Amino acid sequence: MATTIQLQPETKSRLDELKIHPRESYDETLNRLLDMAYDPEPLSEETLQQIEEGIADIRAGRLRSLEDIALELGLE
Repeated sequence: MATTIQLQPETKSRLDELKIHPRESYDETLNRLLDMAYDPEPLSEETLQQIEEGIADIRAGRLRSLEDIALELGLE
């Protein structure tokens, strides 16, 4: 069963710009965008711990600039 929704003209315009091809339906477009936005696989405890450690490093000033890393790798 289809449902009608109200969109502001600007929102419809944005959806039109996100279509892969002109004949893609709004339902297909929205489902594709929803699939991209939602990751059904949660982060592991190990990954969450690594993120926390990275945030702690940043807050403690233990970081290097992109320029320093590029120089070290000979990319500049």
